[in-house]
Amino acid sequence: MAAPATEHVRNIVLVGQDGAGKTSLAEAMLYVSGKTPRMGTTHDGKSYLDYDAEEIKRKFTISTSIAPVPYKDYKINVLDTSGHPDFIGDALATMQAAEMALFVVDAVAGPQVMTTRLWRECEKMRLSRAVYINHIDRENANFDAAMAALHARFGSRLGAVTIPMGVDKDFQGVIDVIRMKARYHSAGGTDEIIEDIPAEYLDAAAAARDKLCDLVAEADDELMMKYLDGEEQLTQEELESLLDKAIAQELIIPVFVGSTIIMQGVAGLIEDICTYFPHPRSHGRFRQMADGVTVPIDETKRPSAFVFKTVSDPFVGRLSFLKVISGYLEPGIELINARTGKKERLGKIQVMMGKELADVKSAKAGDIVIVPKLSETRSGDTLSVEGDIAIESLELPEPLYPVAIEAVNKNEEDKVGTFLSRTAEADPTIKITRDDQTHQTILHAMGEAQVDLVLGRMKEQAGVEARLVPVRIPYRETIRKAAEAQGRHKKQTGGAGQFGDCWLRLEPYPAGGYEFCDEIKGGVIPNGLIPAVDKGVREAMTEGYLAGYPMVDIKCTVFDGSYHPVDSNEAAFKAAARIGFRAACEKANPIVLEPMASMDIEVAEEYAGAVMGDISTRRGRIIGTDAGEAGNTIIKVRVPYAEVITYTKDLRSMTRGSGSYAIEIDGYEEAPHDVTKKLVEEYEAARAAGN
Repeated sequence: MAAPATEHVRNIVLVGQDGAGKTSLAEAMLYVSGKTPRMGTTHDGKSYLDYDAEEIKRKFTISTSIAPVPYKDYKINVLDTSGHPDFIGDALATMQAAEMALFVVDAVAGPQVMTTRLWRECEKMRLSRAVYINHIDRENANFDAAMAALHARFGSRLGAVTIPMGVDKDFQGVIDVIRMKARYHSAGGTDEIIEDIPAEYLDAAAAARDKLCDLVAEADDELMMKYLDGEEQLTQEELESLLDKAIAQELIIPVFVGSTIIMQGVAGLIEDICTYFPHPRSHGRFRQMADGVTVPIDETKRPSAFVFKTVSDPFVGRLSFLKVISGYLEPGIELINARTGKKERLGKIQVMMGKELADVKSAKAGDIVIVPKLSETRSGDTLSVEGDIAIESLELPEPLYPVAIEAVNKNEEDKVGTFLSRTAEADPTIKITRDDQTHQTILHAMGEAQVDLVLGRMKEQAGVEARLVPVRIPYRETIRKAAEAQGRHKKQTGGAGQFGDCWLRLEPYPAGGYEFCDEIKGGVIPNGLIPAVDKGVREAMTEGYLAGYPMVDIKCTVFDGSYHPVDSNEAAFKAAARIGFRAACEKANPIVLEPMASMDIEVAEEYAGAVMGDISTRRGRIIGTDAGEAGNTIIKVRVPYAEVITYTKDLRSMTRGSGSYAIEIDGYEEAPHDVTKKLVEEYEAARAAGN
């Protein structure tokens, strides 16, 4: 396909709940347009778009795929995204590249949790929306009920542009309310038949058209006044000329209906996308990071592009998904990455359909293309001729599901680390950290499904097996009262021996951290050996006293001792200090401190009571509540971190996937006796086992 003009490009992102039929709609659009020789299907692994081995196994979309749908001299880039909450980051990143979000809603289930969540995100992004009610031919499908649910959830701006001829097993096709025609496909055919509306559907069609005209008329003030005064109805010409304006201004959110499996309602959707949906230049939403100024889509300017997604392909390497912002991109062009300041040469410009890549000679502003092997470029980067354009990328949700990961074969730890680093570079919703205190590699993800995907791809692509182990909670230990004790180390080995003797005073240190004081008088311990005492105490604090966790908030004073002019040395006094420290700890009322988390949990009001009750069972305290968006409640809590480390899946279960939260470790508090007892028993058992 030749590079289309900017006005003839449509970038449509398919969003909504898993199972609503987003991929089936994209497959049907490809087939009806003649792009593919058959209808791709997901249930049997024969989808053009869900081609990844993990997608075939799980039978749902994981990563965004592109379906380039041709229509006359238009090109529709259909961006098929995941509806699984673990992969919402990929969907949100893809939404940045689109001018329109098409929500696919099941006719039986109606708008579900992910539909609502992504709808709110579209509102924040000011991204135009449309709806396709799918599966109208299913048992118990009800178009009126589905529309009522959409109106209740998302407001009265939704207006049907197609309505069904029959529902359930009686579904035959759709009525085009804009053109007032009946449209349907014959069984198994791709050619659409367009006829006059059957008599039994004329009243329903007229009612839908009146509603449509009510919404569209608001796009023209003068026409609206005449329309409200009843002077005239919208003519066919007026309706069609104003519809695209009304959609761009969000005065109307068009609703389509059909069944992707039997391709009903698909051909008309393609036509209306090209006729009425916004094109890239009319709907610029990219902003400069520095000053917030909107960057227009303009093919007359110097070349620039925004990287909204990267993937690591095991066969061709890294692939960067680019939305061309300005100018033309051609193979061989060099652009500067605004983040790194380095040049990147675009060796190839490609378009993608599912897993198939095809080289193109150029790409114009507004289009979406793939560029392989950009070594320094990541998701969210901007490429331009001078490197002076930096697009503000979307703030993606924080990955709040931590798991500790290690190689099954210890000799392959480096391979695991390399694969994880590459994965995190490609997916901003994955973070990899190394906890120096617990000596664990922590994978922070959106949920269990994303973690399983990483492990599966690591084995498939890198040939390395890794396993999950419990995340070690960063407990601490401290003391509650002052105590003194002697540390004496004496060892004879036949020649020069070892001798160290010191008296230590331990005290709680409210200022936090650790302080060491030297109160030695009269040279009972030489000045040169005092630092060895400090080192010995620090080492002992690192090892802990009760359960092997680092000790904090302690002031240690060395105030007396003795030495031997021959046998005393640094090693001896370090050993003595360790002995004295442990002896003093025994008298100083040692305790375990547990990390506390501050959380803001946002849920629908109907779930607030259950969530607050659950937090109480986790030893948490409710600090207060605030009003959130869309009537939600924000519950502010303080709770032991160990009790909420896997809270992502628990909150989803309690709120049917609608809840969200922010969390941070915010200080430490004394652990209860039962928690301390359990940690001490685990520590002693590990030591007995030689760990």
